[in-house]
Amino acid sequence: MSVLWTSEALARAMGARVSGAPSHEIKGVSIDSRTIEPGAAFFAIKGDRVDGHDYVTKALARGAGVAVIAAERLAAMPTGAPLLIVEDVLEALRAAARAARARSGAKVIAVTGSAGKTGTKDALKLVLAREGETHASVASFNNHWGVPLSLARLPESARFAVFELGMNHAGEIEPLVKLVRPHVAIITTIEAVHLEYFSGIEAIADAKAEIFLGLEPDGAAVLPRDNPQFARLAEAARKAKVARIVSFGEHPEAGARSIDAGLKADCSTVQARILGDDVTYKVGAAGRHLVMNSLAVLAAAKLVGADLALSALALADLVPPTGRGRRLTLDVGDGDALLIDESYNANPASMRAALDVLAQAPIGKRGRRVAVLGDMLELGPDAAELHRGLAEAVTNAKVDTVYCAGPLMHELWDALPAALRGGYAESADLLEPEVVASVRAGDAIMVKGSNGSRMGPIVRALAERFRAPSAAGTAV
Repeated sequence: MSVLWTSEALARAMGARVSGAPSHEIKGVSIDSRTIEPGAAFFAIKGDRVDGHDYVTKALARGAGVAVIAAERLAAMPTGAPLLIVEDVLEALRAAARAARARSGAKVIAVTGSAGKTGTKDALKLVLAREGETHASVASFNNHWGVPLSLARLPESARFAVFELGMNHAGEIEPLVKLVRPHVAIITTIEAVHLEYFSGIEAIADAKAEIFLGLEPDGAAVLPRDNPQFARLAEAARKAKVARIVSFGEHPEAGARSIDAGLKADCSTVQARILGDDVTYKVGAAGRHLVMNSLAVLAAAKLVGADLALSALALADLVPPTGRGRRLTLDVGDGDALLIDESYNANPASMRAALDVLAQAPIGKRGRRVAVLGDMLELGPDAAELHRGLAEAVTNAKVDTVYCAGPLMHELWDALPAALRGGYAESADLLEPEVVASVRAGDAIMVKGSNGSRMGPIVRALAERFRAPSAAGTAV
């Protein structure tokens, strides 16, 4: 593992006092003692439920080269421990992030949006890595600690860097983007999410538009041309004096435009014009939403100097991450069934996108398209109506059977034709046995819901129950 920081440089960046004998070579940055790697710096962040200071001893025992702690907790630390002592650990992490960004010569891209942030970030990492060393935030590290953590991990040698910025309240993106200072900012889409905290979708657009406030002076904004909020976003970009505004979508005026797309069960083929250049390529995962986001990916890649043809070719290798469209084959005994894992999160837009993917999924002779749906959370006073409104999308997706979990999904349950009702329960854990018992050969089963609705365990239960004999002992 290469050296990320020297302990002296890290201490200087944070204005930290040194105690003990920290490792000279710091090979990583972590806030989790369970997964820390030898030689990494452990930042003892205090969260809502867990205080990292309680895990400093474990982190050091597992090989951490130094622990960053708050001065007020020094007395509780092991004698002689290698420490960097600061007033506030989270602020120190932000200081390390600013220093990492200041020393970096990488072209930086930031991604936000109501849906598709992580998939777009992962696709950018995939295509840019074909050009040179590319750093990207892991998982969905997109909040007040995830962004500075990802930035503090930015190697000085990286040629490209990609960061995901998330929010569920106004004012949260601005401080994050001012840390990241991207050359390109992507907004994937604006949809009815987190409505519990916003007066309406226009307010969501305004909050996402905060990403323009940290763009580098010659930076570019990549915006969804087909979205009803496009004009509002473009106006916000102009007010922020964004140097270049690029749009993507099917609209004839889009700078990154889909001319034709062939949607298949497990991939898509696309003919597009990207900033004046024609390109034909394959997206290795299914879904119209991924086709649209691929346009933003290619536009951003071209804007930061990557080769368009090479970037487009790389998209054939796109694999959906766990919980966002990953596909598993279930061994049902007398045949196979397909499981589409969309359990990571849900809002009305991503739910419709997942149903569209299910509509494309192949089924066997006696198979059915089965949707297993959990509550979409943080939708505010319109939540019941937004759940009922999914009935048309379910019908259009040619779904044969629907299982619903949660009080909000009961609204959809009531709106469905009786012939489509497979089962309902107040919670996902109560629904799980019924879903597992219903699976038969040839089925295509899609599981989706907000994180708080706990649909992930249903996916794990199906994968375990119908695991192929040859996969015994293998983690799913």
